[in-house]
Parts: sequence; structure tokens; C-alpha cells
Amino acid sequence: MESHAYDDYIKALTDISRAITSDLYLEDLLKLIVMVTAKVTGVDICSLWLIDDSVSPPLIRLKATQAIAPEYVKDRSLRLDEGVVGQVATSKRPLIVKNVLRNRRFKEKEMARKLGLASMVGVPLKLKDSQVIGVLNCFTSSPYDFSATEVNLLTAVANQAAVAILNTELMVKTKVIQEELECRKLVERAKEIIMSRMNIPGDEAYRWLQKRSMDSRKSLRRIAEAVLLSQELSGA
Repeated sequence: MESHAYDDYIKALTDISRAITSDLYLEDLLKLIVMVTAKVTGVDICSLWLIDDSVSPPLIRLKATQAIAPEYVKDRSLRLDEGVVGQVATSKRPLIVKNVLRNRRFKEKEMARKLGLASMVGVPLKLKDSQVIGVLNCFTSSPYDFSATEVNLLTAVANQAAVAILNTELMVKTKVIQEELECRKLVERAKEIIMSRMNIPGDEAYRWLQKRSMDSRKSLRRIAEAVLLSQELSGA
């Protein structure tokens, strides 16, 4: 692992976090992070876990890896007091495991045996306020001593990745909120048109729209847009 390669990678992630667009959603960004990290560091497997604090107690979920079958990744989660991943997330400090099969806290021994994994380093995805949003793990297939320099550089990579992930999450949430508000406005306008056409109160007009949506198996937004379009075509 050479420092100039890390510098290039950090620059790439910085560019991603600045220039990210709505076309690159969180799932794509996570895949990009693990693929580039594995390539730049030369490790065999890189995996990325994110903390899900929407549940109680919070869980940390495996979200992306570049070299493990998708069915293994699906619905893989740990409590924050479980495993090496939980230890890295709660301690907010990097952790090196020389032999994953002999480490009692390491929970993925079946995967490690199957893939022939030996050593790992886990680093927290930390924001500037020291909030940890996840963990980045790198595995080697033969015993390896990660140097302090390598861990520091990987930590810098993880922190930059955290910024990119946060920006993407905020962007996606904002986009979802904007779409929801736009949908509500369209439905409200369509409801007013139905109220006027049928001379019925607002709650009945809304139920009329809902029934059309269910009967046609189209979204409420699609039905509202059709009502508005018919209104425009009629010249009313």
C-alpha cells in the first residue's frame, strides 16, 4: 500500500462528495468505495457496514462488498455490542486482527474459512464531530501486519468516505421529500377539480382518487396527473 495511491483515492472520494449527483444513489456509492479501496490497497476483500439507528437498539448492517456473493450480504446485521465490527464502531478506533479465525469476537468465521481470509483491519467511518456512521473492513488472504502508516491512511480514506456517504444520504432524503411535497400538491389540485366536477366534498373527492388508484394499480400521483391533464385538454 503506497501513500501516493491513497492520496489519489482520497482525492477521488473528495471529488465524489463534492460533485455527487442524484443519479448516484447510496448503494452505488458504497459499491464504488469498496471496489476502489480494495484495488488501491491490494487487499483481497473490502466490506462496508453502516449503522442503522432507525431501529432500537441500533444495528450495524453489511451494505457493500466487492468480492462476496450478494446472498451473503443480504440482511446481514449485528448489534453494536457484537463482533469486531461492533467493537470498531463503539470504540471509534481502528482494530487489527492478525488471525480472524482465532479471534473470539470475530463473527464471520464461516465466511473467513470459505474465502480463505487471514488478517483484517477495521476502521470507523467517522465524521468531523466524531460521529461514527459505519465501519470499513479490509481482509487479506495471508497473515499480514498492517503498519501504523497504513492504518492512518486507511482511516483518512474511511473518513472521506463517511463525508461522501452523508452527502448522498442527505441528497436522497431531500429528493424524496421534494417528490413527496410535489405529489401532495398535485393530489390537492386534482382533488379540487373532482370536487368542482362532481360537486362533492374534499374527503369524498380524495376517496375517489384513491379508488381510481387502487382499481387501476397506478400511483395516486399518476391518477392526479391524469385528472390535471384531462382538465387542461378540456380547456376548463
